[in-house]
Amino acid sequence: METIYGSSFKDADAVYTCQFDGRGGMTAIDMNASATPAQPFWQHLDYRNPKSYRWIMETDLLPESVKVGLAGESLRPKIIRTGDGTMITLRTINSNESERPDQLVVFRIYINSKIVISSRHRKVHSLEQVLSDLQNGIGAQTTGHWLVDMVDAITDEVGNFIEDLHDNLIELENMILEQRIPGRGGLALLRKQLIVLRRYMAPQRDVFARLASERLPWMSDEDRRRMQEISERLGRELDDLDGCIARTAIISDEITSMMADAMNRRTYVMSLFAMVFLPTTFLTGLFGVNLGGIPGNEYYLGFSIFCLLLLGLIIFVAWWLKRSRWL
Repeated sequence: METIYGSSFKDADAVYTCQFDGRGGMTAIDMNASATPAQPFWQHLDYRNPKSYRWIMETDLLPESVKVGLAGESLRPKIIRTGDGTMITLRTINSNESERPDQLVVFRIYINSKIVISSRHRKVHSLEQVLSDLQNGIGAQTTGHWLVDMVDAITDEVGNFIEDLHDNLIELENMILEQRIPGRGGLALLRKQLIVLRRYMAPQRDVFARLASERLPWMSDEDRRRMQEISERLGRELDDLDGCIARTAIISDEITSMMADAMNRRTYVMSLFAMVFLPTTFLTGLFGVNLGGIPGNEYYLGFSIFCLLLLGLIIFVAWWLKRSRWL
């Protein structure tokens, strides 16, 4: 094929398209340009774009299973080999404005020695670094090199988010040490984010490990070595996630214990108040009956004396509770 773009890649309405120059740089390709098969090239699509979706489903360059993968609803990280190419589904942090980071972005890739077709709907911010390196002439020289740079950028983004979650966890632990009860909504959100990351990053680590171990023809030994290092780095981040999840369980138990202690203290104080006033309640009830013959009912100082007796009784009961170490 003398010219690839302009025939096979026309009307894809790509987010961006470029051809590697083999020296770490790239050549941007517009709809009226052409590209030769001398160097690999990369086309990045939004699969929710009707034109891009139509191109994916109608092109002869992709196997049917790859078409479904690039434009489908698969969410879990996985890898599928199809002939000389490989279909890869990955997840990364959602850094888009007004969206939560734990609402992970799905990123799909079909790659072989000549082409890279990637698709997403929400923007993948970690790809900006890969594109910037290509624009500055310090990026990928081959498709395997591009894949390693891309997963490295994604793993860095995941690692930075895990560090942010770890800082939030330390802040909650400090609040517990200061006997302050954090908001349960904040702890619940933190725990959910940790669990969501753990759920999707574990299979993603397995994908990286498989890419490092399989003898894919478009990956060099150096690419495999770097991919193995990234897999191990993500594995260490997963260990941190497991530790953080366990620590949130401890924080939850501490919050429950602190709330139970506070409730017990309140109940204890109310019980002491009831005990202090129990004798006086009995006497006031007794002297409040509507019957004749109540002592002092005709004496003008009777009520005052009765109140003083009640006060003395309260003081005595309080002294007795203090002496018995109930107070």
